Amino acid sequence: MRGPRETSIAPRAASPVCAGFLHALHSLLMSSQTLRLAFNTLFIPYALMVGCAQPADPTAWRTRAEQSGFTHTASYVETVEYCRRVAEHSPWVRVQSIGTTPQGRDMPLVVLSRDQAFTPAAAARTGKRTVLIYNGVHSGEIEGKDACLALMRDIAVTREKAALLDHVTLLILPIYNIDGHERVSEFNRINQNGPTNMGWRANATNINLNRDFMKVDTPETRAWLRMYQDWKPDLFFDTHTTDGADFQYDITFFIPSGPETAPPLAKWSRQLESHLLTLLAADGHVPQVYFDMRDRTDPAKGIVAGEFLPRFSTGYGPITNRVSILVETHMIKSFERRVKATYDLLVRTIEFVNTDPESLRRAIADADLATRQLHAQNPPNNRVVLATSQPADAEGEPFIFKAYEHQFRKSEAGNVELPVWDESRPVDVPSRLIRSDLVVRSVAVPRAYLIPPQWSEVADRLGLHGIFVQRLPEAVTLDLQSVRFNNVRFAPRPFEGRFMVDYDVHPMNETRVYPAGSYLVRLDTPLAALAVHLLDPQGPDALVRWGFFTPIFEQKEYFEDYVMGPMADRMLAEEPALRDEFDAWLKANPDMAANPRARLAFFYERSPYRDNQKDVYPVGWITAKTPIPPVITRLLLEPNPN
Repeated sequence: MRGPRETSIAPRAASPVCAGFLHALHSLLMSSQTLRLAFNTLFIPYALMVGCAQPADPTAWRTRAEQSGFTHTASYVETVEYCRRVAEHSPWVRVQSIGTTPQGRDMPLVVLSRDQAFTPAAAARTGKRTVLIYNGVHSGEIEGKDACLALMRDIAVTREKAALLDHVTLLILPIYNIDGHERVSEFNRINQNGPTNMGWRANATNINLNRDFMKVDTPETRAWLRMYQDWKPDLFFDTHTTDGADFQYDITFFIPSGPETAPPLAKWSRQLESHLLTLLAADGHVPQVYFDMRDRTDPAKGIVAGEFLPRFSTGYGPITNRVSILVETHMIKSFERRVKATYDLLVRTIEFVNTDPESLRRAIADADLATRQLHAQNPPNNRVVLATSQPADAEGEPFIFKAYEHQFRKSEAGNVELPVWDESRPVDVPSRLIRSDLVVRSVAVPRAYLIPPQWSEVADRLGLHGIFVQRLPEAVTLDLQSVRFNNVRFAPRPFEGRFMVDYDVHPMNETRVYPAGSYLVRLDTPLAALAVHLLDPQGPDALVRWGFFTPIFEQKEYFEDYVMGPMADRMLAEEPALRDEFDAWLKANPDMAANPRARLAFFYERSPYRDNQKDVYPVGWITAKTPIPPVITRLLLEPNPN
């Protein structure tokens, strides 16, 4: 097979014709004040807009990766300096800050706009699509950064790729996990082939930022969400390097288009997927949709392309009605090849957006409208998908897996047979591609959620997500729905700084009093799916699962055995049905039968002394049968005006 395009990131000098022409014309017109004013205010900006840049010395604009022969990646300081040089050279580029990392480093955002639309409002006025590329959420997987440095040069300095800005405003976060990026070692990623100076997977507080998009525990995620809400990118890339088996593919990518994605966006995304597979292959790559193997040593058993939970940015995109693209180059391929593969995928995608920007705008608008109206639809059209899976009997679609022949060798230390691939012997393996298109959990969208005022941290998190929150100026009594939790189970070890909780849910209807100051979350919004994922306890990344409501599972009052014992005996004597229930409980829990405390606790939980709020979800949802009280008027969190 031929290699990737060698011209894709090679800098070339811009023609000096434009600069010379401007100089000559300037000398001719300086004798007239009127013509001089016209020249300065009209012609020069136009010339810059269409590409009359100063000549660029190719060697002066080589990136750190290119200079090193792709043995090294640029440091944070080198990256920022390169971005600033490009901005100083080109009127199309501006470097901004979106926040500060836990260790105090500035988080730069590079804006590329041929219209010099360097604010969200200005960019919106151009009518162009906004595309975001962010790199280094796992900073050892950093080829996206080096690809983006070359890309901004080729757009704004050499102008070789200037056409990418025809109908697009481009945002680049060169490095997202900056503190992790600066934890440098050649030993950070055991599976990966370069660069020598790899960064670290987690941030300075050891949080994986690509698991933080729902719980928002880190300054980096808060900065990202502010940027996301301000700029409202139509499409964004999250660039990575994959682990896993060895195979021929040098780049894989995933664009959500399953049941979690609104149909208008799913259709658009499938068209983009097909386009990228075709053109990246024409560019000399071996591309494929990002996948898992059912058996890493036997691809014939099937390949699975699954949807992502919203804790990942790739899963966050579809529930906010935006196109998200996960980019995963292959760890064993050379760093140079990975950079070029990423570069080409970015270019091909942005070219696709430019060919019909209106289709992307329309798909997002249609998705937003459909989501806004979910709460008012009749079943089953009023549901949000919370989880999908692969059907157990799914055959999938025919698929040729591009593998390498392999043998097994035994590891004495591990006492295990391990595969060894022979990259000189590529082989095509007939297989099946199975997508996660079976809905295993969905819920109806209520009209609104109510949250008691003491759970202000939850309201704050909703605000960080850009969800519109209001407050009750006075107490209300409402008939609404909620759940009681049963079989509550906490994880034995922390995950991303939290002890996650699992449970069974028991739906309940009850009358509740919500005091003044309670929070109301209406769902007639394009962010309805996001709000449901955060507040419905059946969501895989619901805030209650992440520990935001943990105190509701704690018992605070306790009985003395000598008090509870006689009461339990009376309850058994007076309630025959309770005896039957107790006998059934003993049979179901034989380990508890010899535990006096557990036996008495069974009766305590069925006595008037039990805590009737323990294991009860404080959040209630208002359905069509319950009107939203007109007294709800005072705002807590204003929607972002940008």
